[in-house]
Amino acid sequence: MTQRLRHLPVTLGTTAVVLVVAVVIAWLAGGVTPALGAAAGVGLVLVSHLVSNLVVAWVDMVARHMLLPIVMMTYLLKFAVFGVVMYSVNQAQWAGLPALGITVIAATTAWIGAQLYWILHAKILYVEL
Repeated sequence: MTQRLRHLPVTLGTTAVVLVVAVVIAWLAGGVTPALGAAAGVGLVLVSHLVSNLVVAWVDMVARHMLLPIVMMTYLLKFAVFGVVMYSVNQAQWAGLPALGITVIAATTAWIGAQLYWILHAKILYVEL
């Protein structure tokens, strides 16, 4: 399974950088509550992408023929949970929500960029040795 998750150190490192930068900017812009919102946004993206990567790697290893349906079900469940969480946070009128939303966009963009960087620079064999 570790063979299928070789990209995680790059993406996790990028996420850590985004966390520090986002929390500092949010703290300077609005104080503690936006900083907590920024941290929550990065955490949400981190959990989301880790779950996706772990599910894809595990299913690919165990039952490759079930990859598409299981991954699609995982995405549906993740986004349903995110919808409920975001609705609840919105209903509570939490002041950290704008920072959370902005940071989710920034962290997702950074994670995808880090994966793209890794893919473009990885030495991936086309045949099994």
